[in-house]
Formats: sequence, structure tokens, C-alpha cells
Amino acid sequence: MLKEGNKAPSFSVQDDQGRTVNLSDFAGKKDVVLFFYPKADTPGCTREACDFRDVKQEIEKKGAAVLGISTDGMTAQKKFREKFDLNMPLLCDIDKKIVQAYGVYKEKNMYGKKVMGIERTTFIIGKDGAIKKIFPKVKVEGHADQVLAAL
Repeated sequence: MLKEGNKAPSFSVQDDQGRTVNLSDFAGKKDVVLFFYPKADTPGCTREACDFRDVKQEIEKKGAAVLGISTDGMTAQKKFREKFDLNMPLLCDIDKKIVQAYGVYKEKNMYGKKVMGIERTTFIIGKDGAIKKIFPKVKVEGHADQVLAAL
């Protein structure tokens, strides 16, 4: 279980545009807001991504980059980004290595059935690679503003 102050697990993964994104690309340059969401183009995930879209410039003014991540593939992520004019890279963790490394891939109860899926969670990772803040079990309403205030 990751805790604030721990070194964030490194990753190298493709985004919705087919570009490789490495956490190390931001080292020493920017903090990273890494928000994990369960599924592209579903109501809660759409609201969360759109809220981050709307505050992205303010987040960048505070010296941070925004990255969204789910286990969706490139096609689904690209459609999601284009449909809602999302202005941040959407990372494609199709092999679930990153969600497992960050401890957000968990057993969930969906309509009385136990299923594995992403527990909506946001991490703020510092320029030094350490986790500055963890927002577990995120409630979408007002979350992007909470993250902005924490930067």
C-alpha cells in the first residue's frame, strides 16, 4: 500500500495518441497529478475528466502536469478525449501493471457482484518522484478543485 512520502512507482506507457509517456519525463521539472478512473466515457469518469480539463491551466500555473489513466485501450481513450475535448494525455494501462503498482485495482461490488476494477484515486507526485498527496476513493463532485487547492 503506497503512502504519502513513498517514491511513486515509475512507468512507461502509451497515451491515447500513441506517444510513450514516462513518469521520469517529469522528474525535476513538474509535479504530476495522476488521476485513475474506472472507464472512459462513463458518467462519473466523464465528469471527473471534464473537471480536470476545466482547471488544467490553473494546475499548470502551479507547476504541475495532469495525466488521466485507466485500463482502456488507445481507441477508447482517443474517442473519449476527442468527444469531450479533453486537454490532457490519457494513458492506456491495458496490461494493468500501473493500476496494480499504485494499488488502485481492487475488488469492487457492482450491482451485487464482485468484480475487479479501478478504485477512483488521484496522486500528486512531486518533482522529486515522491508521492505528495493521495486522494483515495474519490467522490467526483468538487474533486478537481480539491486537487488544485492541494498543489
